[in-house]
Amino acid sequence: MGQVISRNHIAEFVDKLHKSGKTVVVTNGCFDILHVGHVRYLQKTKSFADYCIVLLNSDKSVRSIKGPTRPINNENDRAEVLCALSCVDYVVIFDEDSPAKLIDEIKPDVYTKGADYTMETLPEADIMRKNHIKVEFIDFVKGKSTTKIIEKMKES
Repeated sequence: MGQVISRNHIAEFVDKLHKSGKTVVVTNGCFDILHVGHVRYLQKTKSFADYCIVLLNSDKSVRSIKGPTRPINNENDRAEVLCALSCVDYVVIFDEDSPAKLIDEIKPDVYTKGADYTMETLPEADIMRKNHIKVEFIDFVKGKSTTKIIEKMKES
Protein backbone atom coordinates (compact mmCIF):
# COMPACT_ATOMS: atom_id res chain seq x y z
CA MET A 1 0.00 0.00 0.00
CA GLY A 2 1.30 3.42 -0.96
CA GLN A 3 1.75 6.37 1.31
CA VAL A 4 1.58 10.14 1.13
CA ILE A 5 4.90 11.95 1.48
CA SER A 6 5.10 15.68 2.08
CA ARG A 7 6.41 17.86 -0.68
CA ASN A 8 9.12 19.12 1.69
CA HIS A 9 10.61 15.63 2.05
CA ILE A 10 10.16 13.99 -1.35
CA ALA A 11 13.39 15.21 -3.03
CA GLU A 12 15.52 13.93 -0.15
CA PHE A 13 13.56 10.66 -0.11
CA VAL A 14 14.06 10.08 -3.87
CA ASP A 15 17.76 10.88 -3.48
CA LYS A 16 18.00 8.08 -0.89
CA LEU A 17 16.21 5.68 -3.27
CA HIS A 18 18.64 6.58 -6.05
CA LYS A 19 21.64 6.09 -3.73
CA SER A 20 20.34 2.60 -2.90
CA GLY A 21 20.25 1.75 -6.62
CA LYS A 22 16.48 2.03 -7.10
CA THR A 23 14.75 3.70 -10.04
CA VAL A 24 11.85 6.14 -9.76
CA VAL A 25 9.06 6.98 -12.19
CA VAL A 26 6.86 10.04 -11.69
CA THR A 27 3.56 11.08 -13.19
CA ASN A 28 1.09 13.76 -12.26
CA GLY A 29 -2.59 14.57 -12.44
CA CYS A 30 -5.84 15.38 -10.67
CA PHE A 31 -7.14 11.78 -10.50
CA ASP A 32 -10.50 13.16 -9.36
CA ILE A 33 -12.91 10.29 -10.06
CA LEU A 34 -10.73 7.23 -10.53
CA HIS A 35 -11.66 5.09 -13.54
CA VAL A 36 -10.20 2.24 -15.60
CA GLY A 37 -8.22 4.67 -17.76
CA HIS A 38 -6.44 6.00 -14.68
CA VAL A 39 -5.74 2.50 -13.36
CA ARG A 40 -4.26 1.25 -16.65
CA TYR A 41 -2.21 4.44 -17.00
CA LEU A 42 -0.80 4.05 -13.48
CA GLN A 43 -0.10 0.33 -13.96
CA LYS A 44 1.85 1.12 -17.13
CA THR A 45 3.66 3.96 -15.32
CA LYS A 46 4.79 1.58 -12.55
CA SER A 47 6.26 -0.79 -15.17
CA PHE A 48 9.04 1.71 -15.95
CA ALA A 49 10.76 1.78 -12.53
CA ASP A 50 11.10 0.26 -9.08
CA TYR A 51 9.02 2.99 -7.44
CA CYS A 52 6.02 4.93 -8.76
CA ILE A 53 5.35 8.40 -7.36
CA VAL A 54 2.16 10.26 -8.26
CA LEU A 55 2.32 14.04 -8.05
CA LEU A 56 -1.27 14.89 -7.18
CA ASN A 57 -2.76 18.30 -7.90
CA SER A 58 -4.12 19.83 -4.69
CA ASP A 59 -7.72 21.03 -4.48
CA LYS A 60 -6.47 24.59 -5.06
CA SER A 61 -4.54 23.49 -8.14
CA VAL A 62 -7.48 21.49 -9.57
CA ARG A 63 -9.82 24.49 -9.16
CA SER A 64 -7.30 26.66 -10.97
CA ILE A 65 -7.02 24.20 -13.88
CA LYS A 66 -10.54 22.73 -14.13
CA GLY A 67 -12.75 25.48 -12.67
CA PRO A 68 -14.68 26.18 -9.46
CA THR A 69 -16.83 23.01 -9.54
CA ARG A 70 -13.81 20.69 -9.35
CA PRO A 71 -12.49 18.62 -7.78
CA ILE A 72 -15.38 16.36 -6.93
CA ASN A 73 -13.28 14.51 -4.34
CA ASN A 74 -10.94 16.38 -1.99
CA GLU A 75 -7.17 15.97 -2.16
CA ASN A 76 -6.92 13.73 0.91
CA ASP A 77 -9.56 11.34 -0.42
CA ARG A 78 -7.94 11.28 -3.88
CA ALA A 79 -4.54 10.59 -2.30
CA GLU A 80 -5.93 7.74 -0.17
CA VAL A 81 -7.58 6.09 -3.18
CA LEU A 82 -4.34 6.32 -5.17
CA CYS A 83 -2.36 4.86 -2.26
CA ALA A 84 -4.68 1.85 -2.23
CA LEU A 85 -3.52 0.88 -5.73
CA SER A 86 -0.67 -1.65 -5.73
CA CYS A 87 1.02 0.21 -8.60
CA VAL A 88 1.35 3.46 -6.62
CA ASP A 89 4.12 3.60 -4.05
CA TYR A 90 3.97 7.25 -3.01
CA VAL A 91 1.77 10.31 -3.51
CA VAL A 92 2.88 13.92 -3.18
CA ILE A 93 0.26 16.70 -3.17
CA PHE A 94 1.31 19.97 -4.82
CA ASP A 95 -0.36 23.38 -5.18
CA GLU A 96 1.00 24.71 -8.47
CA ASP A 97 -0.81 24.29 -11.79
CA SER A 98 2.30 22.60 -13.22
CA PRO A 99 4.47 19.93 -11.59
CA ALA A 100 7.56 21.31 -13.36
CA LYS A 101 9.33 22.74 -10.30
CA LEU A 102 8.63 19.63 -8.25
CA ILE A 103 9.91 17.31 -11.01
CA ASP A 104 13.05 19.46 -11.23
CA GLU A 105 13.56 18.97 -7.48
CA ILE A 106 12.85 15.22 -7.50
CA LYS A 107 14.83 14.33 -10.65
CA PRO A 108 13.14 10.98 -11.32
CA ASP A 109 14.57 8.48 -13.79
CA VAL A 110 11.36 8.40 -15.84
CA TYR A 111 8.36 10.69 -16.29
CA THR A 112 5.10 9.54 -17.86
CA LYS A 113 2.52 11.66 -19.62
CA GLY A 114 -0.55 10.94 -21.73
CA ALA A 115 0.07 10.22 -25.41
CA ASP A 116 -1.86 13.36 -26.34
CA TYR A 117 1.50 15.07 -25.68
CA THR A 118 4.82 14.84 -27.53
CA MET A 119 8.24 16.15 -26.54
CA GLU A 120 7.45 19.19 -28.68
CA THR A 121 4.21 19.96 -26.79
CA LEU A 122 5.25 18.78 -23.31
CA PRO A 123 5.35 21.84 -21.00
CA GLU A 124 8.01 20.17 -18.82
CA ALA A 125 10.28 19.19 -21.75
CA ASP A 126 13.11 21.57 -20.79
CA ILE A 127 13.27 20.07 -17.30
CA MET A 128 13.32 16.55 -18.76
CA ARG A 129 16.25 17.42 -21.04
CA LYS A 130 18.16 19.33 -18.35
CA ASN A 131 17.91 16.45 -15.87
CA HIS A 132 18.23 13.62 -18.45
CA ILE A 133 14.82 12.24 -17.46
CA LYS A 134 13.40 9.65 -19.84
CA VAL A 135 9.83 10.45 -20.94
CA GLU A 136 7.29 7.73 -21.74
CA PHE A 137 4.00 8.67 -23.39
CA ILE A 138 1.08 6.39 -22.50
CA ASP A 139 -2.03 5.90 -24.62
CA PHE A 140 -5.37 6.76 -23.08
CA VAL A 141 -8.25 4.29 -22.83
CA LYS A 142 -10.76 5.56 -25.37
CA GLY A 143 -13.95 7.03 -23.98
CA LYS A 144 -12.78 7.02 -20.36
CA SER A 145 -12.40 10.33 -18.52
CA THR A 146 -13.55 12.02 -15.34
CA THR A 147 -15.25 14.71 -17.44
CA LYS A 148 -17.28 12.07 -19.32
CA ILE A 149 -18.32 10.44 -16.03
CA ILE A 150 -19.52 13.81 -14.69
CA GLU A 151 -21.42 14.53 -17.92
CA LYS A 152 -23.10 11.11 -17.77
CA MET A 153 -24.13 11.72 -14.14
CA LYS A 154 -25.70 15.04 -15.10
CA GLU A 155 -27.82 13.26 -17.73
CA SER A 156 -29.30 10.95 -15.09
